[in-house]
Amino acid sequence: MKTRRNSRHMAVQKQDEEATKMVTSTGGQGPLEGAVIAVAGAAGPAGRATLLRLAEAGAVVVGSDSNPERLAEAVDAARYAHGGATVIGETVDLLDLDQAREWAARTEKEFGRVDGLVHLVGGWRGSATFGETDLSDWDVLHKLLIRTAQHTSLAFHEPLQRSGNGRYLLISAAGASKPTAGNAAYAASKAAAEAWTLALADAFRKEGGEQGPNAAAAILIVKALVNDQMRAERPNAKFAGFTDVTELAEAIAGVWSRSAQEVNGKRLWLTPEP
Repeated sequence: MKTRRNSRHMAVQKQDEEATKMVTSTGGQGPLEGAVIAVAGAAGPAGRATLLRLAEAGAVVVGSDSNPERLAEAVDAARYAHGGATVIGETVDLLDLDQAREWAARTEKEFGRVDGLVHLVGGWRGSATFGETDLSDWDVLHKLLIRTAQHTSLAFHEPLQRSGNGRYLLISAAGASKPTAGNAAYAASKAAAEAWTLALADAFRKEGGEQGPNAAAAILIVKALVNDQMRAERPNAKFAGFTDVTELAEAIAGVWSRSAQEVNGKRLWLTPEP
């Protein structure tokens, strides 16, 4: 294990020597070649797709999840699909701010930089009607959707600012902008996480000064997500308006192709805006 970690560190040190080229490269190298991207919630379907896409783009990918078995499977799949890619997994409790800060600091120390945090931690609770809303759902969703985003943003804020091309990406739902009666707790949680992310974007704007931000916080918005397993389990379902997890992963990777000023503080809609 020590030899493997040392090998990774030496490889990334070599990449870091040409950091400026990594983030502005042309002539066959994309903006993610050698970039260091952390992915929170990496073990779910969207996380697996994102690990695969970022590894394909040449990024060093550091995924975290609270489920070590599922995380190991996701990391192994990305490594297998893209031989030679640096993809590692760390079990992190994102409800613990100290653990989130330690994850950010450890990643920056080992790889010399952090160019992105993709926040994919999710969950859903709802009811048939507004009157049947169970406020315990709010307690659960507050932890999953708000508290984890607060912790990752606070932990990675400064490393992303130091990157020179950092991106903080939150995945949200269209329901945050147009809540339905049975989704009060879910929509309110998503809206709160969006507001928190936009506050981070304002911090990046202010820290950039007259030259504009050199890091960005943005929100990618879907109606809902779908993957192959869901289609197999419900072969007659249409999943109208849903975004496939591979399309989401493609959109995530594409954010680094746009300037920080262009995407900072923006809601990037992957579904029609309500």
